[in-house]
Amino acid sequence: MTKSGRNISLLDRHRSVMPNWLALYYKEPIQIVRGEGRRVWDQDDRAYLDFFGGILTTMTGYGVPSVVEAIRDQAQKMLHTSTLYLIDSQIELAEKIADLSGIPDAKVFFTNSGSEANDTALMLATSYRRSNQILAMRHSYHGRSFSAVSTTGTSSWSPSSLSPFNVSYVHGAYRYRSPFATMSDEDYMNACVADLENILEVATAGDVACLIAEPVQGVGGFGMPPDGMYGRFNETLKKKDILFISDEVQTGWGRTGDHFWGYQAHGFTPDIMTFAKGLGNGLAIGGIVARKEIMDCFNANSISTFGGNPLVTRGSLANLQYLEDNNLQENAARQGRRFLDKLSAFAETTPLIGEVRGKGLMIGIELVGADGKEPNVEAVAEIMEKTKEAGLLVGRGGFYGNVIRMAPPLSVTEAEIDEGFDILVSAIKAA
Repeated sequence: MTKSGRNISLLDRHRSVMPNWLALYYKEPIQIVRGEGRRVWDQDDRAYLDFFGGILTTMTGYGVPSVVEAIRDQAQKMLHTSTLYLIDSQIELAEKIADLSGIPDAKVFFTNSGSEANDTALMLATSYRRSNQILAMRHSYHGRSFSAVSTTGTSSWSPSSLSPFNVSYVHGAYRYRSPFATMSDEDYMNACVADLENILEVATAGDVACLIAEPVQGVGGFGMPPDGMYGRFNETLKKKDILFISDEVQTGWGRTGDHFWGYQAHGFTPDIMTFAKGLGNGLAIGGIVARKEIMDCFNANSISTFGGNPLVTRGSLANLQYLEDNNLQENAARQGRRFLDKLSAFAETTPLIGEVRGKGLMIGIELVGADGKEPNVEAVAEIMEKTKEAGLLVGRGGFYGNVIRMAPPLSVTEAEIDEGFDILVSAIKAA
């Protein structure tokens, strides 16, 4: 059987046993079989520069020797013991994250994913506040679990209207199509704070548990509010003792460049923070950081069968050490500015781009139609096919699916940024 025959056969097998709602990129989906640095290879041994990193998960790069060695060493000793036993690497990683979090008197709980982390954070907040009322942001995405879906402000990612919560959605995280879009930063923040205050007054019954927000929206197309806005939100929330959950699943670990956590751009400290994705560099790990009195509020016992197991915590410790030793946050800031500057200059030359936005190595390009505003979903699909053909992998997002999302590993080089930019520009020009 030919290589293309094997690929078609694998696709047919996928379609016969996997759900129809499980999305696949590209008209002819690829299988990624190996990776090194910032590049991956498919089943036909074709190389691609990866600017999406397994949905912002490959944080330091593929095949990092020290991370691979830590995983290999631990795999030979012990894969799994569960939280019913002491795990030294779990405790060490928790100590490190608690210190990095900026949350005072912090405790850490490990999960297997960002969805599970947000699910646990919402359970903590509602238990602590004795309320099922939640505030969330429009255009947000917090995961695939039942409670995470119910706080997701994007209908295309919400398959059920059922919810364990009473959720109210607030303006502010996605500015480009906001009714306040033309305002100055200060006026925009004032309008969004007023909206929050109005929702608290008219749409809730008091004793709201929390607001959950992404500092930079992920699936929502890398939308973001002006710096400082969530600090303003938190001032309003604290008048009513409402908790703030910062969903750092995609923004954490220095990806935004100027800060280690996305919330730090807003001049406040959240009560609860969730993380996942980049910490494991591909290993399945997520978690929650919260103040002691919040984390310890459960009156029932609990465990995590797989969360924080020896294999993932050893690998995550090595990955975090590599990030710090190689100043990858600084590199994210430097390479992100270079990429954003080049893209912003190019955007001035084409009406296809409505907006270029981002922070560090979280960059979104919103594509529009001839009227300068209509979401151009077809162009994104065409551009993704062309970048794939030229050897570059990118993602897509936004409420309408008209945003190209790019988030290279934080170790990306200047030469690779320029290479990716050239491929992307050629694809956009062709579209």
